[in-house]
Amino acid sequence: MAIIDVDEENFQQTIYTQFKKKNIVILKFGSEFCDACMALEGELEDLEEENKNICIINIECSESPDLAERYHVQKVPTMVIYKDGENVIYRAEGVVLSQDIEEIIS
Repeated sequence: MAIIDVDEENFQQTIYTQFKKKNIVILKFGSEFCDACMALEGELEDLEEENKNICIINIECSESPDLAERYHVQKVPTMVIYKDGENVIYRAEGVVLSQDIEEIIS
């Protein structure tokens, strides 16, 4: 499954559906003009290829400012990792390598 792009209109339904399907849901807040955001996206794509129980949801901050505010996004990229439903197990700003994320989620 590819990274799912969401906005404020479809966020709730998408995240609810993915919580039911996947053990790990990763929210990536970013901007299409941000090089670090693109680097993090590449790391997340690598991680997703190796782990079928992961869903990655991409939120473009400029298109979804209320979501960015709700999640207290100060810098992009920001990543929030949920495990087993609504338990946030990790939050980070900046690029995190796929092997480091793998350690966090295992």
